[in-house]
Amino acid sequence: MKILVPVDGSKYSAAAVAFIASRSTLIGGAPEVELLNVQLPVPVRAARVVGQSVLRSYYDDEARKALKPAAAALKKAGLTAMTRHEVGSPGEQIAVRADAERVDLIVMGSHGHGALASAVLGSVTNAVLARCKKPLLMLRERAAPKGDSLKVGIAVDGSKFGRAAVRYVLKHMNLFGAAPQLTLIHVVPDFAGAVMPDMAGIALPAFSAEEIQAMQAKAFDTAVAPVRRLLTKVGVAAAEACLAGNAGDELSAFARKQKLDVLVLGSHGYGAFKRAVLGSVANRVAAHCATPLLLIREA
Repeated sequence: MKILVPVDGSKYSAAAVAFIASRSTLIGGAPEVELLNVQLPVPVRAARVVGQSVLRSYYDDEARKALKPAAAALKKAGLTAMTRHEVGSPGEQIAVRADAERVDLIVMGSHGHGALASAVLGSVTNAVLARCKKPLLMLRERAAPKGDSLKVGIAVDGSKFGRAAVRYVLKHMNLFGAAPQLTLIHVVPDFAGAVMPDMAGIALPAFSAEEIQAMQAKAFDTAVAPVRRLLTKVGVAAAEACLAGNAGDELSAFARKQKLDVLVLGSHGYGAFKRAVLGSVANRVAAHCATPLLLIREA
């Protein structure tokens, strides 16, 4: 497995490094991990004043401050990582490097959080999402898992993106530990809110409780059955959770209540506009949930 971990010396990138360091089974499989530091360019006028030699020394020193402790943390865990630094726009350089190296995963710490789309993710994370489709694990300031085997929720919606999320987990099971606990999650519509007027114009429930349960069960089975067969074929067991309501809100609440270590989400969002970078569900989850979020966008 090839993993790219951008580091900038912050507590957020330290959380990303700590997560990788906690992955005993993954480390035992000898993954290729690269630590990447990107320095913002010094203004042209200032660069001319100090000269190229001094400037290179400055960039090297600043990169070393971020890369050295990160590399040491991984080495302590038994993993020797490659290190690299670039000068330029962080989001753009991370995306370029991820595509050039054909990495299987980008692991990033992100400080963004809030209800507004522009505040959901940090600017660098947003820039990476806008420029490449590589799987991205977003971590906020949360302690690394104490154990090797993780509690993993996989959101499925019957689309190719949900199936891609399941296939990714199966292909890279070492990332989640020797014996991860997998749960397939699907959010069905809340048909209970549907109403119809009677002859007097009074709103009445459109469906009975039994009809609602039957429709929800059918919707759940339609979405989950294909990935259920996929898991059965490879002999992997997974629990199932049927939620009802707003998908983003329900997934966030489930992740919190069940204390998931990772929530895996297939997302079709892609583009330069912040609202298009992630699908609406992924944006909603990112805004309301501190659980590490693994986004799979290559279906």
